[in-house]
Amino acid sequence: MIQQIYPQVSHPYRYELNKDLQFAAAHYVPSDSAGQCASMHGHTYFANVTIAGDELDGSGFLVNFSEIKKLIHDRFDHSLLNEHAAWFGDDAPDRYPTTENVARTLCELVQAYLDGTPNKPRCVQIFLRETPTSYVVYRPGDGGARGV
Repeated sequence: MIQQIYPQVSHPYRYELNKDLQFAAAHYVPSDSAGQCASMHGHTYFANVTIAGDELDGSGFLVNFSEIKKLIHDRFDHSLLNEHAAWFGDDAPDRYPTTENVARTLCELVQAYLDGTPNKPRCVQIFLRETPTSYVVYRPGDGGARGV
């Protein structure tokens, strides 16, 4: 994977962990104004997940990198995002699988997992690249995700 420089998020925590991963997925945006994106098509998404916290867990990790991969790659790789009805749908713009909504959803999934850990770190940023020239940065307003 090519090393990249990501936008930095300011936070008060002592530790910051970043996990890069990619997943291939198809989607369509069910909106008349979506142009070509209204037709089903696919991307190799590239994500960077930024997690921050003050306390390490019993293994000396802020969070185990492999857990983040399971949450995102193992769930969405080689799938049609629109079919993940728990997160995406054709019923409202905030549920369409746009890059913005996918980035927010990734943050919510990661934070829901982190909320169940003893050290309770926070997902402070998702960088999601959809194409080589287009990406979204999502930062939850409260320093963590708004519940799943």
